[in-house]
Parts: sequence; C-alpha cells; structure tokens
Amino acid sequence: MGWVTLENGALLRLASQSFDAFVTVDRNLAFQQNIGVLSIALLVLQAKTNRLADLRPLVPNLLAPIERAAPGVVKS
Repeated sequence: MGWVTLENGALLRLASQSFDAFVTVDRNLAFQQNIGVLSIALLVLQAKTNRLADLRPLVPNLLAPIERAAPGVVKS
C-alpha cells in the first residue's frame, strides 16, 4: 500500500470533518490557508526544531489549549 499525499488545504478540510483541533509545527500554514472557514482549530507548536526531542516537552501542555481552542482560530 502506498502513501497518500494531500496538499495542506485538502488535509485541513479532511481533518476538520473528524477532529476539533489540528496540531502542527508549520508556522506559515495559518497564512497560507483560510483557517477561518474551517470547523477546526489550528495549534502551532513553536520549538527550536521539529525534531521529536524538541517537540516532546511541549506535549504535556497541549491539553488545555486544545480544550479552549475555537474553530477557525490559530493559537501559537
């Protein structure tokens, strides 16, 4: 079975059908897509790099922002 590749807009539309929040490290995504029309919140993690070792410490603090996130809103 091969990989399915989706552009950012298609991925966000598909995710918004099943999820309340989308977590990413792509700081430009909010500027490249019209997040306001989607029924999903976008949370942008900010770390030194996008390596797991740098992202892992941020995970415990994600629950509260996810619970407060509103559709069509970007949180950093």
